Amino acid sequence: MMSSIPDATRQLAETLNGSVIWQIADILSALFIVGIGCLVASLAVIYVIDVTQTKHAVRRNYPVIGRFRYLFETLGEYFRQYFFAMDREELPFNRAQRAWVYRAAKGVDTTVAFGSTRDLRPAGTVTFANCPFPMLDANATDTAIVEIGPYARQPYRTASIYNISGMSYGAISKPAVLALSNGARMAGIWLNTGEGGLSPFHLEGGADIVFQIGTAKYGCRREDGSLCDDKLRSLAAIEQIRMFEIKMSQGAKPGKGGILPGAKVTAEIARIRGIAEGTDSISPNRHPEIESAGDLLDMVCHVREVTGKPVGFKLVLGAYDFLDELCEEINARGIQHAPDFITLDSADGGTGAAPMPLIDYVGLPIWESLPMLCDALERHKLKSRIRVNASGKLITPAEVAWALCVGADFVSSARGYMFALGCIQALQCNKNTCPTGITTHDKRLQRGLDVTDKAERVRRYAERVTEEVCVIAHSCGVTEPRRLTRKHARIMGSDGVSMSLADYYGRWTAPTALPSHQGMGRPRFGADAA
Repeated sequence: MMSSIPDATRQLAETLNGSVIWQIADILSALFIVGIGCLVASLAVIYVIDVTQTKHAVRRNYPVIGRFRYLFETLGEYFRQYFFAMDREELPFNRAQRAWVYRAAKGVDTTVAFGSTRDLRPAGTVTFANCPFPMLDANATDTAIVEIGPYARQPYRTASIYNISGMSYGAISKPAVLALSNGARMAGIWLNTGEGGLSPFHLEGGADIVFQIGTAKYGCRREDGSLCDDKLRSLAAIEQIRMFEIKMSQGAKPGKGGILPGAKVTAEIARIRGIAEGTDSISPNRHPEIESAGDLLDMVCHVREVTGKPVGFKLVLGAYDFLDELCEEINARGIQHAPDFITLDSADGGTGAAPMPLIDYVGLPIWESLPMLCDALERHKLKSRIRVNASGKLITPAEVAWALCVGADFVSSARGYMFALGCIQALQCNKNTCPTGITTHDKRLQRGLDVTDKAERVRRYAERVTEEVCVIAHSCGVTEPRRLTRKHARIMGSDGVSMSLADYYGRWTAPTALPSHQGMGRPRFGADAA
């Protein structure tokens, strides 16, 4: 009798379990049928929408399946980047370039094995001319200290070679600015504010700051948009602000002012810039008070007198005859009226947002405009007075060394340091959806950007670039990078024979006297890794 009780209990449990299982199966079957029904109904609705709409021919002719075109277009960007593009063929920066920056920023080994994958045969390929007796490490020197602004009340002296170019708070996020500022301080380089004005985060890291005066004059403007001297004096009183840069034009959008989509104009950014929250921040396409070379010098001298600090300007070259006009005006007034530096941007410079016709078709690239600028300054005996800062797609040691060979005193980069922060070239800078948190104000996405770690990456990247530029300089037989000249680099011709940059560009000659350019091609850096 007692043994039958467990058997009965077991039978009851089995019956109940079986009942539950069948009930669950019935529910799942019902849900499956409902799901299929919803899917069919949805497809039917989409079919009707597609065949009746008139805006998209593909969807009208191929209802439902025509929509996959948009999905494949979106996914295509990522598949090409990670699976199909070769290491040295992607634009704007290829995988080899990005990989070198990532390794340098992480502090891991940047050496490569077996042999270079860089093709040295195409016309325009740049190489460096090593000497038979390279500089011994024991005889090498640190990068030289350069003075900027000898006629300013507070000149700026720095040994830095590779600095951080203008990126506005607003275009990039708070943690990105903090990481750049801290990294710049640790590396001993300067940080340009960009035209969006000075934020507390620029100062928090303790770096040397270059304050950029954009065409909208954010951070130093009156309500009518004109320059405010009182605000300039307040800025100049901040010790960290070492120089002021008047932005004339930017490589990615010459002839067009800065563009910050309204989705990225937060309350804090609006307060710093002095504009309305949530509205597009669009700067004038030039400074209204600058209509000639004389007006430019007037503004440079005015800002220098008010602030007491070095003042220069930034531009991308197009109509280069302007350079001779500017230099002649300087010599007529006296060299004390000269800008203390000129930042030259390239037509393939970066941006958060720009019209495609400008980013693709307007302006001269740095490989052509930099020698033009340096030659013009030398012709007018102003090269030692006006420092040249080259900017625009120069992110590896070879590109920096080339710029120094041609005549630059400094090189600045924005996108190189964005890669150091972790940028993956997702091309979403203008959408507030940057997956790495660099160019977005979405707090959820910003969580991925750790300021302490990324600041160290910025420091390591800046130091590694400088170190390897020094390696190139020592290989060429000079003690430090600023002693590089055009004779230390060569460029491949279309006939398979290279020639010295001193012959290719000419030694301080007018741009019209360069017959050696014929058949040489442009200098090739887009496929360089390091």
